[in-house]
Amino acid sequence: MAHELPPLPYAYEALEPTIDKQTMTLHHDMHHGAYVKNLNAALEKHPELAGKSAEDLIRDLNAIPEDIRAAVRNNGGGHVNHSMFWKIMKPKGGGDPTGPIAEAIQKTFGNFNDFKTKFNDAGAKQFGSGWAWLAGKPNGEVQIMSTPNQDNPISQGLYPIFGNDVWEHAYYLKYNNRRPEYLTAWWNVVNWDEINRRYAAFKAGKGAHEPAMAHR
Repeated sequence: MAHELPPLPYAYEALEPTIDKQTMTLHHDMHHGAYVKNLNAALEKHPELAGKSAEDLIRDLNAIPEDIRAAVRNNGGGHVNHSMFWKIMKPKGGGDPTGPIAEAIQKTFGNFNDFKTKFNDAGAKQFGSGWAWLAGKPNGEVQIMSTPNQDNPISQGLYPIFGNDVWEHAYYLKYNNRRPEYLTAWWNVVNWDEINRRYAAFKAGKGAHEPAMAHR
């Protein structure tokens, strides 16, 4: 029942020029791969947790045994975050959102450009490593937020509709220290179809109890 590194849903170079092949290769194979390896190593100490999805593990971190809690928080979070991240991007993506997520953005933020400005600002102002998110609240509303390190909104009782990775390893080879430039360019590869699927799962109430990815 070990957690597995999911394959990229496209070629390593498929998101160029927004995200270069070398960054994607290192990010997926080495960084995400390490989170999976380290999560599995931590869970070997507590076989009773073997059947839980990574989402379930980070949903209630206080329930995780103290000796592996930090490892599960960091590596389980990294696994969940990146498994989402690959799917919410695609070649020839971007453009304006459509469907229910577009309506939610318009209702909450007025228009897409204002939303992008606020979202990018959350990513730019996240000190050090972390993520910017559009998260769903229990009352059905959505909010922009950021989290440090590999923390995920699930741990705060929220639903991660989508997020952008602002760790330096996500952009540094191409953008160096120009994080705002990366944040602006990233919208060119966003997969609104997948984000609408995740938004529908959130609205259906599945965020609280169903894993977003397979656990073999």
